[in-house]
Amino acid sequence: MIGRWHGLVVDCPDPQGLAEFYEKLLGMVRVQDDGKFVVIGDAPDRPGVAFARVEGWQPPKWPDETAHMHFDVRVDDLAAAGEKVLALGARRLEGGGERFHVYADPAGHPFCLVSW
Repeated sequence: MIGRWHGLVVDCPDPQGLAEFYEKLLGMVRVQDDGKFVVIGDAPDRPGVAFARVEGWQPPKWPDETAHMHFDVRVDDLAAAGEKVLALGARRLEGGGERFHVYADPAGHPFCLVSW
């Protein structure tokens, strides 16, 4: 092993707003916040997801351009979870299937709700 996973950093125009979206989606808490860099996780000493302010952020143009990475979020009920993420500010994207639906978070990053 060379190292240990510390976190994933997501570029975005509004770190506080996007962190709030993912806190509600993933059930995590804010463990660091300096305004331009916000980290959420389950504890300050464990790996987390960070959101970093990037000026001029441009989201990928789905489905023509794909993201290099995206979240898969496992849910029990795709329809119910879909309604909840839309209420948080997500939008539905093209694609998906019987067991997964594709959405964009408020900054335009694709993510999937999956049910297996």
